[in-house]
Amino acid sequence: MISQELLEILACPKCHTKVELREPDQLRCPHCKVLYPIVDGIPVMLIEEGKLEAEKP
Repeated sequence: MISQELLEILACPKCHTKVELREPDQLRCPHCKVLYPIVDGIPVMLIEEGKLEAEKP
């Protein structure tokens, strides 16, 4: 779990939009629709680590 203070300053490395928490272990960019992993409580905010969010049917 990451702190609320950290979540407030994190931004997508690609478009610089604030990210939102997706439980249990991902951060989501609402603009790019990319999910970034959280590994051992540490957000991995590297463009090459982001995965495109799956489309909802």
